[in-house]
Amino acid sequence: MMFHRGVASATNTERLRRITDAVREAGRLGVAELAALTGASEMTIRRDLELLADQGVLERYRGGARSLLLRGEEPPFALRSGEGRDVKRRIAAEVAGLIADGESVVLDSGTTCVEVAHALEQRRLTVMPLSLHAVNALSGGPRLTLLVPGGRPRPGELALTGPLTLASLAALRFDTAVVGCCGLNAEHGLTAYDLDDAAVKRAAIASARRVVAVTEGAKLTRTALAFVAPASALHAVVTDDSAPREETEALAAAGVTVHRT
Repeated sequence: MMFHRGVASATNTERLRRITDAVREAGRLGVAELAALTGASEMTIRRDLELLADQGVLERYRGGARSLLLRGEEPPFALRSGEGRDVKRRIAAEVAGLIADGESVVLDSGTTCVEVAHALEQRRLTVMPLSLHAVNALSGGPRLTLLVPGGRPRPGELALTGPLTLASLAALRFDTAVVGCCGLNAEHGLTAYDLDDAAVKRAAIASARRVVAVTEGAKLTRTALAFVAPASALHAVVTDDSAPREETEALAAAGVTVHRT
């Protein structure tokens, strides 16, 4: 497998994701191949591989690494949280503008939804976050009423799942559900990598009067394993300018209001 060296090395977060994706696609790759792919030195690549090994993404061997992620499996939260942070903050600011003071909001898990939590922290709202990362982000809000559901937190992701989470959602009715996704398009709808996560997303959608999906544009070209809901179940999608125009137009044709930041 041949790679061409880039003109300049990618940023640390971009490089880690490129390494993760390349090793997962190939199954295993050598240090020299990854250095050629990213434009980084072999010493830097070795440090990156140690970091990714510590996160459970891959397994090191002398001279390279093999992937521990199956095709279609979601990378760890710690790796995703540093990616596209400016984009996620713009999406979060747009979502915050769609929510009026006094509303009740159920907030999904995922890195973009954590940024939404930060954007809502100072607002006068009632919010039930579905991950402990978002609970922590909202816990200092002086005017915010924080509802914490039951459930079992998934390691790393800290998304709450299981019968206690589903029961918490079934007991309440919200003005708005803010839902993340692993894939979204008009043809296949909203999808997730994890079956338990998909069940929680479906329950959040069922509990709310309005559903706003948040996603980086790249996810509008993906379909993950677990079906959550058809695109017609969404009232709005907030994404960024990288979203493919044909996908956003197809969503709009399905009755979804698309906001591009």
